[in-house]
Amino acid sequence: MTANDYIGRADEALRETYEPPMSIGEYVETIFENPTSAAHASKYLLEAIEAAGTRTVVEEGERKERYRFFDDPHNDGEHAILGNTEVLNAFVDDLRSIAARRGKEEKILWLDGPTATGKSELKRCLINGLREFSKTEEGRRYTVEWNIAGTDDSPGMTYGGKRAADEDDWYPSPVQAHPLSVFPESVREELLSDLNESAEDHIPIHLETRLDPFSREAYDHLEERYRRQGEDDLFSAVADADHLRVKNYVVDVGDGIGVLHSEDDGTPKERLVGSWMAGMLQALDSRGRKNPQAFSYDGVLSQGNGLLTIVEDAAQHADLLQKLLNVPDEGTVKLDKAVGMDVDTQMIIISNPDLEAQLNQHAERQGSDPLKALKRRLDKREFHYLTNLSLEAELVRRELTNETEIWEADNYEELEEKIQEPITVSVRGDEGAVRERELAPHAVEAAALYAVGTRIDNESLPPGLDLVDKALIYDQGYLQDGDERRYKDDFDFADVEEGTGGIPVTYTRDIIADLLHEKTDRHHAELAVEDVIMPRDVLNAMADGLDDAPVFSGSERTEYENRLVPIKNHVFGQQETDVIDSIMRDKRVDEETVEEYIEHVYAWVEDERIENDRGEMEEPDPLKMKVFEIEHLGRFDEDDYDGSDPDDGVAEFREEKVITALNRHAWRNRDEDFSVTDVDPREIPVIETVLGSHDWDDVGRTYGDLEPSQWADPPSGTETEAIKEKTLRNMQELFGYSEASAELTSRHVMSQVSYRWD
Repeated sequence: MTANDYIGRADEALRETYEPPMSIGEYVETIFENPTSAAHASKYLLEAIEAAGTRTVVEEGERKERYRFFDDPHNDGEHAILGNTEVLNAFVDDLRSIAARRGKEEKILWLDGPTATGKSELKRCLINGLREFSKTEEGRRYTVEWNIAGTDDSPGMTYGGKRAADEDDWYPSPVQAHPLSVFPESVREELLSDLNESAEDHIPIHLETRLDPFSREAYDHLEERYRRQGEDDLFSAVADADHLRVKNYVVDVGDGIGVLHSEDDGTPKERLVGSWMAGMLQALDSRGRKNPQAFSYDGVLSQGNGLLTIVEDAAQHADLLQKLLNVPDEGTVKLDKAVGMDVDTQMIIISNPDLEAQLNQHAERQGSDPLKALKRRLDKREFHYLTNLSLEAELVRRELTNETEIWEADNYEELEEKIQEPITVSVRGDEGAVRERELAPHAVEAAALYAVGTRIDNESLPPGLDLVDKALIYDQGYLQDGDERRYKDDFDFADVEEGTGGIPVTYTRDIIADLLHEKTDRHHAELAVEDVIMPRDVLNAMADGLDDAPVFSGSERTEYENRLVPIKNHVFGQQETDVIDSIMRDKRVDEETVEEYIEHVYAWVEDERIENDRGEMEEPDPLKMKVFEIEHLGRFDEDDYDGSDPDDGVAEFREEKVITALNRHAWRNRDEDFSVTDVDPREIPVIETVLGSHDWDDVGRTYGDLEPSQWADPPSGTETEAIKEKTLRNMQELFGYSEASAELTSRHVMSQVSYRWD
């Protein structure tokens, strides 16, 4: 593409974003075609969220519908909020109640929670989402701008004969005044009634705000001039296109979104609405009063009028919160004692847990608590740390790389691959040289699992389960227990609040970042194994760093250290599986053999005949079923058969573990019409196990001369050398290992296996 091509695309993008200014009459016609453009603040925010659609996720072992708006889709997911779907859904429900005036309109939405839980991402998501929605045709947002030039004693001042307006004479409302606020109240109510009736929306549009003081100054000036001239149609004269026009604007911070940061200072009045400019007051003909044209309108409510007001790190502005009480109640705020301003904004405050301590400082006074009125208006929703392994792994990767893609998968196996993937990071050394460092497969998984393991309850685990089991149930929604899947509802988990404490992702990120810049003394031949960070390196560093981290108490350090062992055991089991699968890659059962076995078993159980390769109908082959069950399933031996005829145990297995499981799988995959399509018999647990897993007994039977104790440096010409060469190659092809990380991982696994091999 040429430079002109890029410029042309930029022009096209802006043409789609902005419209030419229109008259107030044209605007009214526009909103009858697209009522969303006239929506009040909470309704507009709700519609922006709903416009992005939803998707299904599994969190804490349960399937939930999640609004894609919180995935930051307009910004390629850069500031997506991972997890906390239930809190976000409750937040949207609150918005819906407020927008519909169902008794919550006086509420200030309060989002609370510890650091690094996604609250800041929510702020960015709201800003990004509203900005991009306002660029769409459906989400256009409008305000008014004024021109009072030509109303003095210069020629052409009369209505209909004024000089052409100069663009420099147009001044927009500094607080994004709603265009309908220009109309007299009785007319506006009638217009809104007709608009809501035509829209037939379950949430009608409400608009009770009057013109802002700046616009009212212009309106009054024009009305006075034309009244003196004897103009009969005063509103038409004031709202003439040469004086008043409606323009669309892109929602952003300062234009429909007000954000009060922790570092912002000033008096409450300055932070809320702005300040008077003394020099301007002197320059304007104010006739002994304060002229609203001499006001800055740079406070958080002024910027957020028409849509959204966010108080970030609200504990730093606790003194301001009490001043906000009349805003949701009355929809008004004062510039000073004499000049008031109506505001239409959805208020959200974001805080860490220290705000609650400030609010409860007078709680013992009960009825005389001076903060009681404020607390009554706060509607609290609490963000928690993630308790899903896949979400935490995704978050860790985001913290270490520039990846912003949202992880979506059709099944958990796809998600599991992402969790276990390695990461390659470019690191600049002390001498300025750049080198590639690898976080080996399962390293991110190990870090994420350890963090999640510190956040979930360890006291109410049912017998036979450990932290890892619970974490897996929360992540995939079930636990594989032999041939059966046990779902969350099958376990008696105590109803405790999880995710309120534990290792934050910022700690994990900093530990891994330090590892990436450390030098190691590992070396092996020509392999750059010193550039590989193994899962055990990450886990050991996370545990060792607890003592020096000021964010943890002594009891927390002890508790987190005690939770390390099951995490290490699970991660080693994952590495062990990778090595076994790589050794046995060419020994896997092919899918055609599995399908043939299922077909014969089904016919045997149902006493049916099957079609052979020649198109002839014949009885199911008992020998084929026997061979599959002995050699591939490993469930039975020759003693379980009389020739090729199965005993009762084998018959029960075929009926219960194969056919019943197949029917259950088909039922779970039915569609809305209760018909079943695309059922893969290989997905039933007993068959899935056969297709993808072996154990060391299988390895020993297949490779009798393998010596794990010689793995690190196998003698030339031995079976161990040949198996190792094949295994390292398969680890790279199947699981994404580098040559170095495959070497280190297989060595580690084999060193442990050698102790029990004989």
